Amino acid sequence: MARPIAEEDSVAEGGEKPLDPAAEKVRRKLIRFMIVNLGLLFLALMVVIGALVYKARNAPGAGSVPAGDVQATAGAPLSGDIVLPVGARVVSQALSGNRLSIDAELADGSRSIFVYDIVERRMIGQLAIRNK
Repeated sequence: MARPIAEEDSVAEGGEKPLDPAAEKVRRKLIRFMIVNLGLLFLALMVVIGALVYKARNAPGAGSVPAGDVQATAGAPLSGDIVLPVGARVVSQALSGNRLSIDAELADGSRSIFVYDIVERRMIGQLAIRNK
């Protein structure tokens, strides 16, 4: 025979008991809080992705020269004199940006590295190489 369904029976069948008004109010506040925070997180993520895309699109090309490096114009190539001591022989050289290092063997047989700033056309330093 049919009996009336009690609240305990509806819970046992997978339904939920309705919350009291105070608990329902707290649940709604928590859901609203969660939605607002997820929205802000999504917005912050979109800002970061937008910044990355902007930087990638406006990045200088691989062939371009940074502002501090040597830039020679098409009409006037870079020229100048680098003065080494008398009797010095260049062993090797290396260029990095606007700095040139020259490894030289001096007249007395010792070796030194001369570092020049090409843009300012001046010697930055001389480093002696010594064996112990």
